[in-house]
Amino acid sequence: MSSLSLAVRDSSTMLRRNLLHARRYPSMTLNLLLTPIMLLLLFVYLFGDVMSAGIGGGGADPSEYIAYIVPGLLLMTIGSTTIGTAVSVSNDMTEGIIARFRTMAIHRGSLLIGHVVGSVLQSIASVVLVGAVGVAIGFRSTDATVLEWLAAFGLLVLFATALTWIAVGMGLISPNAEAASNNAMPLIFLPLISSAFVPIDAMPGWFQPIAEYQPFTPAIETLRGLLLGTEIGDNGWLAVGWCLGLAVLGYVWSKSVFNRDTTR
Repeated sequence: MSSLSLAVRDSSTMLRRNLLHARRYPSMTLNLLLTPIMLLLLFVYLFGDVMSAGIGGGGADPSEYIAYIVPGLLLMTIGSTTIGTAVSVSNDMTEGIIARFRTMAIHRGSLLIGHVVGSVLQSIASVVLVGAVGVAIGFRSTDATVLEWLAAFGLLVLFATALTWIAVGMGLISPNAEAASNNAMPLIFLPLISSAFVPIDAMPGWFQPIAEYQPFTPAIETLRGLLLGTEIGDNGWLAVGWCLGLAVLGYVWSKSVFNRDTTR
């Protein structure tokens, strides 16, 4: 078999392994999935009237705030799911299975590729579940065309791929699962200080650059524009740029750490 065929075969095997682990031990995925769902319900039903009144300039229409908040929480769901990837990678590195794989005739890159592809699939499945909850409580995207829906799906996949590679790197440098979970916490924290819950213009002046110049804000604004028909501006290019940059950074970082670490 050619090296490409071996890489595809071994990556498929590692993907099946990771999906099987996720099916047998769903508690991590479910716990991380509950965070965006609980935030969605909390902000809609507890703070919805106040937040929608502030965004709408005085009129309290909860449906407007539901439409505003759901795109941000969809991307936050991806950040939450990738924490499980960091923990899974750390477990593999510390429990000895990677050392055993290294003694076998397995394509080295397939170990990481299996984690990445499996995590992206889990992220998209989690996004669908959170999106279904959003639709159940009133979210509607009636202005989006088929092309815009495809672009939104592509953005979600690209964003999930970028964050997953970063999470893999965090898992590789972590000495244990607890450290991996803590190292990956910014993937949940950053959406909280973005435009996911309130517009940047409504934030204090000193805080606005923090919310604006980070990867989640342009991605949220792009997804919001695609689903709701609002202006995207330069956010689309910024979102794609952030995704590509993070994906390349995460890939190079993960590959370097994985090839260098032969002690675990």
